[in-house]
Amino acid sequence: MGRLPGRLLPTPAATRSMMPERKAIESWLTDMDGVLVHEGVPVPGAPEFVQRMKTSGKPFLILTNNSIYTPRDLQARLHRMGIDVPEQSIWTAALATAQFLSGQRPGGTAYVIGEAGLTTAMHAAGYVLTEFDPDYVVLGETRTYSFEQITKAIRLIGGGAKFICTNPDATGPSNEGALPAAGSVAAMISKATGVEPYFVGKPNPMMMRSALNTIEAHSESTAMIGDRMDTDVLCGLEAGLETILVLTGISTRAEADRYPFRPSRIVNSVADLIDEI
Repeated sequence: MGRLPGRLLPTPAATRSMMPERKAIESWLTDMDGVLVHEGVPVPGAPEFVQRMKTSGKPFLILTNNSIYTPRDLQARLHRMGIDVPEQSIWTAALATAQFLSGQRPGGTAYVIGEAGLTTAMHAAGYVLTEFDPDYVVLGETRTYSFEQITKAIRLIGGGAKFICTNPDATGPSNEGALPAAGSVAAMISKATGVEPYFVGKPNPMMMRSALNTIEAHSESTAMIGDRMDTDVLCGLEAGLETILVLTGISTRAEADRYPFRPSRIVNSVADLIDEI
């Protein structure tokens, strides 16, 4: 189709000038595994990066889709690796899930498959954990998924309980190799019930929104640092944040080019961001 008479198409330079410029970064969100730690050791520069965030006075949160551990557990884990971070600066998919359910049905009931990170968050949100006619079945991460638990979840969902899952990750890491994670178990339950869960964790932008609300930050002046295009970058992008992909985890520069969306920028590691804080 030819150009319409009397209508000028914008030049590439004009198109770039039409894009809104982002505000200066005043708040930081960062993933944990693959960004600050990798295979049980800190990423070079990560302790200094976290220390700079702490001393800057700018609000920040460390995010993780892992719902196994409480923030206090994760704080201790990071401390052993030389990364000192306040407990209140860690935000998990378990906390986001409990907050979401508390807003949806305050004081509700749930049958929970998961570890202390999830059960503690659910109790703190005012939920009663029960297997007798619960409002929700809540599936989180655990290293001890049992056939009995999965069967109970299938029957409760069949009986009318709503299905919630902390995160859609299909596998998780271990020293022996990949492990089935919440997303894989959710798929099994969905196949048996015909009911799809609502996933709260990344890449649902609700995870980002809940984190922003926790530190009273605004999306226009917040950056999200992650190592995965399909969760961290996508989630940050959909929540309206500046997105920074680091190359110390899952996604490579070549893989990033294959996605139909782009991060705001790509850096080698968080060490490259220390001077920006």
